[in-house]
Amino acid sequence: MAIGVLSLLGFQLVDSAFIARLGTAPLAAQSFTFPLSFLVIGIQVGMGIAIAALISRALGAKETARARRLGSLVLLVGTATIALLVLLLWAIQAPVFGLLGADGATRELIRHYWAPQLLAAWLGAVLYFGYSLFRAHGDTWLPGKMMVITSLLNLVLDPLLIFGVGSWEGLGLPGAAWATSIAFGTGLLLLVRRLRDKDWLAAEGLVGELKRSLVLFAGIAGPAMISQLMPPLAAMLAISVVASLGEAHVAAWGLASRLETLSLMVVLAMTMSLPPWLGRCYGAGDWGQIRRLLRLALKVVVVWQLGLGLVMALGAPWVAEVLAGNPEVRGNLAMLIRFLLPSYTLLGICMLVVSAGNALGWPLRAMLMSGARLFVFYLPCLWLGAWLGGLMGLAMGAALGNGLAGLTAWWVLRRILASPRRQAVYGHA
Repeated sequence: MAIGVLSLLGFQLVDSAFIARLGTAPLAAQSFTFPLSFLVIGIQVGMGIAIAALISRALGAKETARARRLGSLVLLVGTATIALLVLLLWAIQAPVFGLLGADGATRELIRHYWAPQLLAAWLGAVLYFGYSLFRAHGDTWLPGKMMVITSLLNLVLDPLLIFGVGSWEGLGLPGAAWATSIAFGTGLLLLVRRLRDKDWLAAEGLVGELKRSLVLFAGIAGPAMISQLMPPLAAMLAISVVASLGEAHVAAWGLASRLETLSLMVVLAMTMSLPPWLGRCYGAGDWGQIRRLLRLALKVVVVWQLGLGLVMALGAPWVAEVLAGNPEVRGNLAMLIRFLLPSYTLLGICMLVVSAGNALGWPLRAMLMSGARLFVFYLPCLWLGAWLGGLMGLAMGAALGNGLAGLTAWWVLRRILASPRRQAVYGHA
């Protein structure tokens, strides 16, 4: 999963690196779309978390037929839900991007990019639901391999569709979205072929299963979706703060956001692969194994993330030179890297605790932890830093917010594991 996440997030960074060669305006336009793109991702991940938890628990309790029905439901309901969401986002694009601070010229650039980007978001969501089904059944190899395949395809298509070939001038900014759509569409076709060979879906009893599992699903998916929707909302508020500093700052912030997700690849891989394992242990009542898994995961996060953060901070000027063409954007990006990358060590701890909470029957506490991370620690520190010290203050404030969130999450996890059975029952209620 780490290899898959690296390739998936890597091609998103590649998108931004290619778009940066078009100029600061197209890169800023793409950056304004990130919060709404993360909104779609938040909904799909929230649904994926819930269904993976329910399927893994059903498999742990030897309820194979129920696991098949749940698998069919997530594919049907999830596909329809994301389709309605992307249609809504297309309809409200003008007022939303205006509120985020995009001027008329930037909104015009976004308008041509937004339709293929929303198509890519829908295809990516359906593909993600398929990945969730495989992970719930303990197969992380296929999702990881599929992420690599789609990433490589996107890497090949990006320069062709953005800049063109021969006498064809290319599509510019929309070409990046079309490349992603084609890559995801191809991946979806390959995934459907593999699903046909698995006995993981059911065509009967879906209505009854929906009635039976709706409350359990909502109890996990509701808090999980809210947790996943908080980052897009926080990103909207953050980019509105950054927009007040200037276009070059927005472009640098967009690149830093891409670099953030890429640098957290190991953490994201564990938040995808660990919950099904924890869910099976939860279904079997094996709390000793749960403790061992979480302790090992936390050690990996600290060692990997801290080492990577320090290396990236030392190499910030060279990383910025590779990613950004404009000298002002490069300078801003290097400053953001120096402060933000090391702070992702504690951010990774917080993300791991939230992910484990959803798998182990603490969805409400996971949601509250996500809310505290963003709206108690991150955004207030970011805003205060920007107000006091411009871009440097903003970077320092964001890093401080990540640190406070990670320390709080670690303290919460220690308290929960001290009496796991009582806490889990409370989380279900």
